[in-house]
Amino acid sequence: MSLRPFRDIQRRKTKEIKVGKIKIGAKNPIAVQSMTNTKTTDIKSTIEQINKIEEEGADLVRVSCPDEESSLALKEITKHVNLPVIADIHFHYKRAIEAAANGAACLRINPGNIGDKKKVSEVIKAAKDYNCAIRVGVNAGSLEKDILEKYKEPCPEALVESAIRNIHILEDQDFFNLKVSVKSSDVFLSLWAYRQLSKKVNYPLHLGITEAGSFIPGSIKSSIGLGTLLLEGIGDTIRVSLSDDPVKEIKIGNEILKSLNLKNSGVKIISCPSCARQGFNVIETVKILEDKLSHIKSPITLSIIGCVVNGPGEAAQTDFGITGGGNNNHMLYINGDQIKKISSKELVEKVISLIEEKERKIKSDSQTN
Repeated sequence: MSLRPFRDIQRRKTKEIKVGKIKIGAKNPIAVQSMTNTKTTDIKSTIEQINKIEEEGADLVRVSCPDEESSLALKEITKHVNLPVIADIHFHYKRAIEAAANGAACLRINPGNIGDKKKVSEVIKAAKDYNCAIRVGVNAGSLEKDILEKYKEPCPEALVESAIRNIHILEDQDFFNLKVSVKSSDVFLSLWAYRQLSKKVNYPLHLGITEAGSFIPGSIKSSIGLGTLLLEGIGDTIRVSLSDDPVKEIKIGNEILKSLNLKNSGVKIISCPSCARQGFNVIETVKILEDKLSHIKSPITLSIIGCVVNGPGEAAQTDFGITGGGNNNHMLYINGDQIKKISSKELVEKVISLIEEKERKIKSDSQTN
């Protein structure tokens, strides 16, 4: 049983591009990405982190290439990871060429700060030769000097003008396999920049509130900014930028999409905040179940409610439900139907067993069909 959305989000129509094996834009699922924070030259650590990011449910990963040793390291890194790698390039055009030649699926650049037309042409040629996409990455903190002088400060119009200028540099050389971002650490500036840009171009848009901060404030800012734009149908890839473990960025990004019914995978837990009515320790139970069920990839819904006030109503909307009762006995629901009472002691293991069994059935049915 799935929660039925009250309304469908009408996503803006965009051009389809490919980043490695992942299709971006058009009707394709919104992709979630993060960025490694290991030294790219530490190949072993970078591979390990990328694989952890993938395990959490990432679609793409960005890797910094500030020097030649880093861009050359991509050759070995890309051999041992499944995620398409986006090379993060600033200023030096040779790093972009090296990254493309060594396995990058996408180059994140600002053509305007790469250098003269000859250097930009060489980067575009490398992208074409090695089938690389390009992300035009505009940032409020690094706008071109003339644009900043024109507008006096970073503003939506300044970010959009920079993006359009850089897009034209690529289009003028017949390069169209691109996506665009106009990021700021300010939620409102980001919102209005993306809204304006979405009316001017049909390229896929990569959403992000850059330098959002540590885990809690960064997650909240990103949820507000990205969630607002996604509700308006804007956005084809997202990154939650946190001063924290990149794995957490993927976790929050996927939760944003799941909350908007834009992603349907893994266990979606509906749980109460707990109060004096609770018949068992809801908070601790949810923490344990989140950890124990993190390996589940099939879309399954679970309600964990501490009492019978809202429990039966929530259980009617989920695949599995638990409501708190007296004397350490709680009601188990499957597909909205009361099944039997279970004790606090067996609750966690019973729920895990049922959900794992359901995933096996989903996979078996999928293979049969």
